[in-house]
Amino acid sequence: MNKLDQVKFCMRCGAAVTQVEKFGSLRPVCPACGWVCFIDPKVAAAVVVEKDGRVLLVRRANEPYRGLWTLPAGFINGGEDPAQAAMRECLEETGLCVDVKAVIDVIAGREHSRGADFIVIYQAEIVSGELLAADDADAAEWFTYDALPPLAFTATQKVLRK
Repeated sequence: MNKLDQVKFCMRCGAAVTQVEKFGSLRPVCPACGWVCFIDPKVAAAVVVEKDGRVLLVRRANEPYRGLWTLPAGFINGGEDPAQAAMRECLEETGLCVDVKAVIDVIAGREHSRGADFIVIYQAEIVSGELLAADDADAAEWFTYDALPPLAFTATQKVLRK
């Protein structure tokens, strides 16, 4: 069952929806008010922070991939600037304030059911703060590229191989 099949009622007026061919796909449409359901993609942002030839990684405290390492990252809130989201997530997970310098990559492809459809990866530099794991990370450490720990997420692996 896809996500559009799960929509049974109109989010505007509460009427039962019907499946109608609209905008190139079968979609839930409200016969009462005309509302058409579109499922928006989930988008995340991450930072690559380097210092003295090492990269900053966090260890996941939650599933999926609990205990594996990844870039500081998280979901972008509706209306939030993606670069600001990347900086916010880094601060929440590592205690470090960073400044985004450039986009490294945008990677498409959901890796698990609760994951992002797209992840925007930024290069960032430390502005201030002290390294301290928090939020959904139980550790934050610096690693050399030739001695990386077990990594979560294909996107993390792809970016760190560049």
